[in-house]
Amino acid sequence: MTSTAKAIAEHRGDELLRKEFKGVAVFVFWISGIINVLALTGSFYMLQIYDRALTSGSVPTLAALSALVIGLYLFQGVFDVIRSQLLVRMGARFDRMLAPIAHRVSVDMPRFGFSTGEALERGRDVDTIRTFMGSQGPVALFDLPWVPLYILFVYFLHPVLGAVTLGGAIVLALLTVWTELRSRKLASAAQQAQLTRNSIADSNARNADVIKAMGFSSRAVSRFNTANQDHLTLQTRASDVIGTFGAFSRVLRMVLQSALLGLGAYLTIQGQMSAGAIIAVSVAASRALAPIDMAIANWKGVVAARQSFKRLRDTMIALSGMVRPLELPAPAKSFKVDKITVAAPASGRVLLTEVGFELKAGQALGVIGPSGGGKTTLVRALTGIWPALRGSIRLDDADLTQWDEDKIGEYVGYLPQDVALLDGTIVENITRLAPQRDARAIVAATRAAGVHEMIVRLPDGYDTQLGPMGTSLSAGQRQRIGLARALYGDPFVVIMDEPNAFLDAEGEQALNLAIRQIRARDGIAIIVAHRPSILAEVDMVAVIQNGRMSAFGPKDEIVAGQRQANVNALKVVEPRARGRARALGAP
Repeated sequence: MTSTAKAIAEHRGDELLRKEFKGVAVFVFWISGIINVLALTGSFYMLQIYDRALTSGSVPTLAALSALVIGLYLFQGVFDVIRSQLLVRMGARFDRMLAPIAHRVSVDMPRFGFSTGEALERGRDVDTIRTFMGSQGPVALFDLPWVPLYILFVYFLHPVLGAVTLGGAIVLALLTVWTELRSRKLASAAQQAQLTRNSIADSNARNADVIKAMGFSSRAVSRFNTANQDHLTLQTRASDVIGTFGAFSRVLRMVLQSALLGLGAYLTIQGQMSAGAIIAVSVAASRALAPIDMAIANWKGVVAARQSFKRLRDTMIALSGMVRPLELPAPAKSFKVDKITVAAPASGRVLLTEVGFELKAGQALGVIGPSGGGKTTLVRALTGIWPALRGSIRLDDADLTQWDEDKIGEYVGYLPQDVALLDGTIVENITRLAPQRDARAIVAATRAAGVHEMIVRLPDGYDTQLGPMGTSLSAGQRQRIGLARALYGDPFVVIMDEPNAFLDAEGEQALNLAIRQIRARDGIAIIVAHRPSILAEVDMVAVIQNGRMSAFGPKDEIVAGQRQANVNALKVVEPRARGRARALGAP
């Protein structure tokens, strides 16, 4: 993203947040002002009790003052409830707005090399902010701007007491700043340690079968425990810093209140203020320092919410910079790969260089080559999972980036090497969570994949719940349902990575039939394979090795060329082998 585009995206992201929350935040701010003004009721009540009701001995005056104060306290309570409910609803509104965006990013992050724990962190960020909005942290922050109101009240009772209260507030504010400076790095390090711990826990859970079967559970748990100890150490240090400063702030607040009482008593003895003013000063000063003290006590939540908000704001900025492309007509002519270079997103290492070819409607391409040569990388690039560093991939001459992400699924079917099914029903998996069930299209896809009979034999048929990752099915069954998902809706291009890895003879026959049907309806099939039986239905072959495409053309020519290359290799190898055998004394 260029600097200009980034600036525009930041403006859009900030503008969206301001539009959603500015009005509510201003309203809560003014409600906080009303609450803080009404909180002076106790101080005025003490002044009137000691300086008017007691000196006059009037019971009606005392009753009238008490009734008025009760009414004002009730108003304060009502406004306090309104503020609390507004803050909770602000958190819920924030969640409704950002949770889908955060989850969309969580879905995208793993394909760029992030761990599952890191990907899910955005969702936890939304939870952190929603929980924070319902805590006392926002209350303290909205009360902080009204602290000068209490200091002014104390100052009008006596300037010296006002100066002492102001000094105490400044000291507590500096203590808050110091808490922030000391805890910021520790909180960030603790967050990173938590991510590391969660990533290890997620990895252990996903590989539970292997860990159990190969007997290294203790070592896996020990690895998690080491990461957990690092997290706990940093978390404890951060909590110690915040807790220590919180204790100091409470002690300072009590010392300050006692000092105000003592100084007020001295000024009263000197005849410079009334006895009622002493109590009024104590109540007002306590209220003035309470938001600062509360902010320090909730500083851990403040820091966590600020970090979460920053990450979510960056997420919104990134997504607000995306432009929804114009909807293009369905592709029906060609699929072109123009000299693409692809690197692994996690490491940046180039895995595929200058690969290019073109397929017309009705053609099928078989991609062959040694393991680690770049075949799966090519598939990830063709499906848009990994972006190309250079070059382009085009459907009917339009680059993949010009197609709407939600729409392109109708035109491109994908069967990955490791089929992972969603935790849902068979229908939900095949239709890719489509809201409407097109029975004819569903059955057509399952028949093409040769899996319809297997599905209807299940107790719940197409409505069978597959469970997490579809583990209730065998690997072959998962692969055939994955194939049905790829074929659903008759996409123009169907890309399959090792589609026959777990298939039996019957499954391979169904797969070959599916490829034949794709070509018959003028679609395009791209198949990555090791086993040659899959090449029976393709008419074009590409050879990928060492990160490059070494050959591309009609199947007969490429296969004949590969056979000749193998023969030539044997002519070189056999004399060498015979020479070594003679050297070892073999006849």
